[in-house]
Amino acid sequence: MTTAGRSPRGTSEAPSTDLYDVMNRRRDVRSEFTGEEIAPDVLRRVLTAAHSAPSVGLSQPWDFVVVRNDSTRRAFREHVLAERSVFAAQLSGERAETFSKIKVEGVVESSLCIAVTYDPERGAPEVLGRHAIADAGLYSVCLAIQNLWLAATAEGLGVGWVSFYREDFLRRLLDIPSGVRPVAWLCLGPVRSLADTPDLERHGWRKRLQLEDVVHDEKYRHDFSR
Repeated sequence: MTTAGRSPRGTSEAPSTDLYDVMNRRRDVRSEFTGEEIAPDVLRRVLTAAHSAPSVGLSQPWDFVVVRNDSTRRAFREHVLAERSVFAAQLSGERAETFSKIKVEGVVESSLCIAVTYDPERGAPEVLGRHAIADAGLYSVCLAIQNLWLAATAEGLGVGWVSFYREDFLRRLLDIPSGVRPVAWLCLGPVRSLADTPDLERHGWRKRLQLEDVVHDEKYRHDFSR
C-alpha cells in the first residue's frame, strides 16, 4: 500500500503531486520509518531539490553529509537520548508526563541520515545581501532543508529533524570543520504512513495557532495572546 495513494515509496517513478497537498502532508517523522532502502535516483532528486534552494548572494552555503554507517548513527542516538534526559529533568507534572510519551528521534530506524551544515565563508567576503543581516546565510540553509523536506514528502518518504544534540558533539562525530556550523540532523526514509496530525499536537504538547492569530495588517498588533 502506498502512502496516500501516491507512487510507491522510494521508487524511481517521478512523482506528480500538488504542492499544497505536499505541504499539508509533510510531517516530522519519528516512529513510522520502515528502514527500507531509498533508490539512488530518488535520493539524488531529493538532494537536488535541496541544492536548488535560493540563497543570499547565490552563496549556496550548505553541505549535506549523508550518514549510513550504523556505528555513527548509534553514537549520535546515544547522545540524543542523553540530551533528551537533560530536557526531561527540567519538566514536572503534566508537562513531564506528556513529554515522556513523545519520541524525539528515528536515527536508527530510518534508511539513512543527512546532516546539513552552514559555511559562512562560502562566497565570502562579498556575500551580496548579507551585509545588514548576518543570519541571511543561515536562513538560506533552512530554505534548502525545507526544499529537501517537501521533495521527500512528494517522493513518499518521511523526514525527521532531530534537534536534541550539541553542535560540538556533531562537529566531532562527522569531522565538520570548526568554522562550519551543523544546522540539522535529518532522518530520511520510506514510512508506513504519514500521520494526519503532527506528533506534538496529537500528544497534547501544543496546538497549531489559527492563521488569524499570526497575520497582522500594516503593523504588528499587541492586543492578543498566543
